Amino acid sequence: MNRRNFMGKVVMGGGTIATAALSGLPAHAHQEAKRVRISESGKVFKADLIIAGGGLGGCSAAFAALRNGLSVVMTEETDWLGGQLSQQGVPPDEHQWIETHGAPELYRVFREKIRDYYKRCYPLTPEAASNKRLNPGGGSVSRLCFEPKVGHLVLQEMFASYESSRKLIILKQHKIQTAKVHGKRVQSLTAKNLITGNTSLLEGEYFVDATELGDLLPLTGTAYVTGSEAKGDTGEFHAGVTHRPENNQAFTVCFAMDYVKGEDWTIPKPSDYEFWRNFEPQMNPPWAGKMLELNYSNPKNLKPKALGFHPEGGKTGNNLNLMVYRKIIAQKNHQPGFYEGDATLVNWPQNDYVSGNIVDVSEETFKKHVDAGKQQSLSLLYWLQTEAPRPDGGKGWPGLRLRNDLMGTEDGLAKYPYVRESRRIKSLFTVLEEHVGATQRAQVSGLEGKDLKAAVFHDSVGIGYYHIDLHPSCEGDNYIDFGSLPFQIPLGALIPQETENLLPANKNIGTTHITNGCYRLHPVEWSIGEAVGMLVPFAISKKEQPKNIRENSGLLNEFQSFVRSQGIETNWPES
Repeated sequence: MNRRNFMGKVVMGGGTIATAALSGLPAHAHQEAKRVRISESGKVFKADLIIAGGGLGGCSAAFAALRNGLSVVMTEETDWLGGQLSQQGVPPDEHQWIETHGAPELYRVFREKIRDYYKRCYPLTPEAASNKRLNPGGGSVSRLCFEPKVGHLVLQEMFASYESSRKLIILKQHKIQTAKVHGKRVQSLTAKNLITGNTSLLEGEYFVDATELGDLLPLTGTAYVTGSEAKGDTGEFHAGVTHRPENNQAFTVCFAMDYVKGEDWTIPKPSDYEFWRNFEPQMNPPWAGKMLELNYSNPKNLKPKALGFHPEGGKTGNNLNLMVYRKIIAQKNHQPGFYEGDATLVNWPQNDYVSGNIVDVSEETFKKHVDAGKQQSLSLLYWLQTEAPRPDGGKGWPGLRLRNDLMGTEDGLAKYPYVRESRRIKSLFTVLEEHVGATQRAQVSGLEGKDLKAAVFHDSVGIGYYHIDLHPSCEGDNYIDFGSLPFQIPLGALIPQETENLLPANKNIGTTHITNGCYRLHPVEWSIGEAVGMLVPFAISKKEQPKNIRENSGLLNEFQSFVRSQGIETNWPES
C-alpha cells in the first residue's frame, strides 16, 4: 500500500481535506486505501485500524485514518452513529467561537452539513433557508440545535462512499467482549452481535477505544483510573480529600418531547413514580429540595435557584425556560402549520441520575442503574404532564407528547445514557486543574486579566474550550462548576504509559475527574479523535511507536505540521 508522504501539504480551499473526507474520496488521488479483508467464514475482519465506539471521537478518528489511506473497522453498540449528539440525545455543547475557530475544520464541515440537511429536506421559511448560521431547533444551549437522528444521518452520509468501497466496515449493534494481548500490544478483539449473539474476530495494527466508558482498557490490561482523585495527589484546588474511585458524575437518560395544545398525551403512571416524585438527593452542599421540582442548586454558587417551564414559550419570569433550552424543533423556522408544536430534548438537573455508579461495574449493575434512570426520566415526564405548576395556577401540561420517533426507540428514551465520565488512561501526561482552571492557573502563572492563558503544551495536537462543568456525583458531590481557559490538547494525554497500539478517543484520555469537566464536550471529543486518527497512519509510516513520536522533537514537530495541514488548530489565536 502506498503510504502518505507526511511532509506533503494538503491543498486547501476548494479541495480541502475536509471536502475529501466529506465526499468519501482519498485526500490525494494517488493514494489507494487498502480494503478491509474478511475471511471466508465472514467472522474475521482484518484492517489497519479497529475502532470500538461510533461516537464523535470514533467517527472523527475513522475519517482521519480513512483520508490518510488506512482501512478501518468500527463497532457501535447501538444502530446510530454520533454518540452524545445522536444516540444519547444531547445537542452540541460548544464555545462562543465555534463558527470560525477552536475546532477542527472537519467538525465545522459536519456542522454545515447539518444545516444543509435541513435546507434540503425540511420546509423552512425563506428567512430560515437563507440564514447562513441557521439554528434549526432554535435552542439556546447551542448555536446549532437539531434532531438526534439528523446527526446520525449526516455522519452516515459522510461515510457512505468509504463503506461502498469496503475501505470502512461499520458493525452496528456490536459490543466488544474480549481482547487478545501479547506483551504490550493488542492483537485482536472479539465483538458480539447484540441481535444474533454471533461473534466476530477483529484484527488490526492499531486499536482505538472510543467507547463511552473506556471498555477496552480493562479488557486489554491498559492501566487506568476512575472516579475523583485526592488533592494530595494532584494538587487541584477543587479535588477532594481522598481518592474515591467510584465517585463519578451523574449520567442522564435523555428523551424528546413536544407540546400539542388541547390534546392529552399523558403516559401511563411509571411504576417507580412515587419514589422519584419524593426523591431528595443527598448532596454536600445540600440539593435545593426534591429533584422533580423546578429548582436546583445553582452550579456557580450552589444556592437554590428556580427554573422555569412553559411549553408554549410563555413568560417564566427571570428563570430559564427549560422548554427552550435544548429545543430541537422550532415551529417558527418552518412553513406555517407544518409542526403542531416545538420539541425539546430533556437533559435537565431533574433527570440526572445520582443514585449509583455505572463505571467499572458488572453488566447487571449497569443495566439496573440505567433502568432506574429510565424510570426517573419517565417520572419527570409524567410529573410535567400531571403536576407541574402552570402560570394560571393549574397543574400539569397533558399536551406534552413523548417523541419516540425523534429518538429512534420504542420507549421514547435515548438509545444510550448520556455518560459524562468514564475510565481514564494512565497517560504519559495528565492534564490538571493548574493547567486549565482559571483561578489555579492565575496563581501558578502569576498572570491576570488578558494576559492569563492556559498552559502551553509543547506537544499540542488540538484546541478546545468549555468551562469546567461537573454534574452532581453518585457519592454526593454537588455541582463543581468554575471558569477555565481556552486550552490545548496535549499528545501526551492521548498515549497510555505502557500499551503500545491502543489509543483513547472519548472521555478516556489523560485528564483528572476535575479537568474531565472541560475536555468531555462534543467538539473536543471530535478533535481528540481526529488527532488519534492521524497519529496511527503517521506512526505506521514512520515505523515508530506513538510514545517515541512524542519524545522525539523532530518527529513531534513533523506530526504537528501534519495535523495542521489537515485543518486541525494546535494553538489559539493571540486575540
